[in-house]
Amino acid sequence: MRFMVMIKATPQTEAGEMPSEDVLTAMGRYNEDLANAGVLLGGEGLHPSHKGARIRFNDGQCSVTDGPFAETRELIAGYWLFQTASLQEAVDWVKRCPQSAIGDSEIEIRQIFEAEDFGAEFTPELREQEDRLRAQLNQ
Repeated sequence: MRFMVMIKATPQTEAGEMPSEDVLTAMGRYNEDLANAGVLLGGEGLHPSHKGARIRFNDGQCSVTDGPFAETRELIAGYWLFQTASLQEAVDWVKRCPQSAIGDSEIEIRQIFEAEDFGAEFTPELREQEDRLRAQLNQ
């Protein structure tokens, strides 16, 4: 099972405050543990929302809003992609995250859809297309 683990933004991350060397060291150790256990598929920190944009689609129209965005608690400051046997295993790994790195924040875990989750609507042709795209991305 694959999971997206999203680290919610804080006032500090939205202000663009960079982590200390101690925090970077602790996160580096944690990420190394994840990688060594075969759990970590990827992950990155994100710039504050004032450097981003939102694109809204409504009634066939598209509108763009530049950041910053008001609701800090709904923003994402970074993410990991985990591969674990269960949601509980992903939760257990997140519980090991260095507290100094996330401060007073929240982390959300969401399972990623796999091809088999889509049922018959995911035709053999669509599966083949998905396989081609994945192979292209893994080059």
